[in-house]
Amino acid sequence: MSDLQSEQSAAEAEAPRGSISLTPAAIEWVKRARSKEGKDGEALRLGVKAGGCSGFSYFMGFTSAQRKGDLVLEYEGLTVYVDPKSLEYLDGTVVDYERGMLNTGIKFNNPRVKKACGCGDSFSF
Repeated sequence: MSDLQSEQSAAEAEAPRGSISLTPAAIEWVKRARSKEGKDGEALRLGVKAGGCSGFSYFMGFTSAQRKGDLVLEYEGLTVYVDPKSLEYLDGTVVDYERGMLNTGIKFNNPRVKKACGCGDSFSF
């Protein structure tokens, strides 16, 4: 199996129950983005919020505030916080960074999504 096939298989895999996984490509992209924004040392907060044309959308941002009940994940110098309510929707998700001719960016491979909007930014269960 080639390295590209291995990365694709990892991106398509489901994270363990009660967790979220980030691929090495996503980790590197987030670290570059964090540095570019001058947020070195801050954690990445991943979550889900109501909105978008399909009902829900993902959000990402940098923060130094851990909240009570957050799932805390550590990836090669990157801390990730996920609030308990978002974890209900993100359970088993693999976050990847894809680079392509038409679509480049972070992709949430969420096994629980039943329908996604054409824009790719919103979804429903």
